[in-house]
Amino acid sequence: MSRSEQDSAAPPRLYAVVGRDTERAASRPPVAILLSVYNGEAFLNQQLDSFLAQSDDDWCLYWRDDGSQDASRAIMLSFQEHRGQGRCIEVDVEPANLGVALSYALLLEAAPRDALIAYADQDDVWVPTKLAWAREALDSVEGPALYCARQYLTDETLAIQGPSLALRRQPDFASSLIQNLATGHTILLNTEAATLIRPFMSPDGVLHDWWAYTLVLGAGGTFHFDERCVSLYRQHRRNAVGVERSLFVRGMRALRRGPAAFMALHDALVTRLLEPDLAECLTTQATGFLLRLKKASSGGFGARLRFLFAERDFVRQRFAETWLFRMWFLFYGQTSPKD
Repeated sequence: MSRSEQDSAAPPRLYAVVGRDTERAASRPPVAILLSVYNGEAFLNQQLDSFLAQSDDDWCLYWRDDGSQDASRAIMLSFQEHRGQGRCIEVDVEPANLGVALSYALLLEAAPRDALIAYADQDDVWVPTKLAWAREALDSVEGPALYCARQYLTDETLAIQGPSLALRRQPDFASSLIQNLATGHTILLNTEAATLIRPFMSPDGVLHDWWAYTLVLGAGGTFHFDERCVSLYRQHRRNAVGVERSLFVRGMRALRRGPAAFMALHDALVTRLLEPDLAECLTTQATGFLLRLKKASSGGFGARLRFLFAERDFVRQRFAETWLFRMWFLFYGQTSPKD
């Protein structure tokens, strides 16, 4: 482990108050924290406590229950009435199980148009400086911008196992189509990015964080990755999406899942981005890449091989992951439908 990774792995003080800024600058937008809850009673209060411990306390929580069958909604209503009074708003008050992507789309639609957007998960814990660091990173950025960061990976009891992996290469739009680097609960969107994303629903199977990441890069926006860890990412058997630090274990899981599921998601993402309603949002470079990719995918093995030789930057973060993807793309890369 590098020195920077060792520093990042140091356990944080979870609920230390770093010193609140009580005088909000007139031009500073508030933060809307978006939280979709589903059967999260076991860990929910620790996440809510970490919101209250933020050094940047200019936030309001927008939440909805996605059809929980436990005490999650009761916990949230109690928080809204007591500890979070005045800064906690329930959205879509008839609980229904819509799924992660649609639930967050409803929350984004409900959030104020002048707010920065912070996605949150029910079972993680934020370090006290998370919002302050994210806001600082985007303060002077013009145009759509997305901030995300590394996390401390923990077990169910929040015992830290190590930091998530560092970036090996600066991502671009092409690489965003085959790997999501924006872990949802670390994301902060500026108002321009939220405005960009809000009208467009992601394709089936593509979650809100990957969709936001791809759209911001496709529109020529700014991607800011913080090498500091900003949250404790609890790994447990009920995770909707988890992270594995070991490259070997990640590789074995990918092989067990096989290419079909991954290539179907990739196909859905490319197809959705080429739909007419998104045409004006993407740069000409992004649209050109998508058209070349779709043509190669539909053209058979030879066309896909030539595409990979021509597009050397169409890669994932790690060498082994890139080669596994290339094999899947060559043999299972047929998109549907054909032009």
